[in-house]
Amino acid sequence: MIINPISGGKKKDGVPQLIKKYLDADATVVFTNGASHANEMATQAIDTYDMVVAVGGDGTVNETASALVGSNTMLGIVPCGSGNGLSRFLHIPMDIQESIENLNTGKTALIDSAQADGKPFFNMAGMGFDAHIATVFAHGKKRGFITYIKSSLQEILKYKPQIYHIEIDGVIYEREAFMLSFANSSQYGNNAHISPQASVQDGLIDVCIIKPFPLWRFPAMGIRMFTKTADRSKFVEIIKGAHIIVKRNEPGPIHLDGEPMQAGAQVEINVLPGSLKVIVGKEF
Repeated sequence: MIINPISGGKKKDGVPQLIKKYLDADATVVFTNGASHANEMATQAIDTYDMVVAVGGDGTVNETASALVGSNTMLGIVPCGSGNGLSRFLHIPMDIQESIENLNTGKTALIDSAQADGKPFFNMAGMGFDAHIATVFAHGKKRGFITYIKSSLQEILKYKPQIYHIEIDGVIYEREAFMLSFANSSQYGNNAHISPQASVQDGLIDVCIIKPFPLWRFPAMGIRMFTKTADRSKFVEIIKGAHIIVKRNEPGPIHLDGEPMQAGAQVEINVLPGSLKVIVGKEF
């Protein structure tokens, strides 16, 4: 059980006691002490433990899952982040006690993972406005959904769309876009669905092209995401593919599962079908 003590701005002091009380198995509980620590511990756990559980947000899940791709070791998730996008998509309970009890079901699924320039992501990657916001959010002192919305409203007034040259399975598209989202699951987190028909088991990434839109449309775009109708908007174009190459005018930020990083002017995305074994919710 790998616990990120600062994910989502929530204290985790009582989590070890909940694990001891509600998990029907012996568990080793460890806390992360910085970036990449979850990945290091998950790597060491392969072939020693049946399951490695990420107790944190999408970033902690990403670090842990990255180590387990292609192995027989199961990923478990106890969601404690700001958005919990992959957890919600997999129908894992958001309550800590219930998510620990969900691990006892042993219900597993093989899901796809993806890579952007060789670096794994499992839920959502992106460039453009959401990568810009992920960078701003990561440098802020406060976490949480409200902080994310405030950052978005502040930054949207000065953000400029970009031209992207997008190749999807050999077909080339030239688009001006506010942002590009590469969706393995349907949602960013907090039940905001950008690609309602996305599947983590189809061997494909949904390339979501969000075109420039009038600022007065911003609330309506948000409502569409929370009502799973974003794909019906004239400002959203979704193209599925397994091999994606994106070229832009200059290097800049991208995000992988909400965690920002710098990337070059060209970014290549590939899918690894059925490469991760994960404990899912009862309704998945």
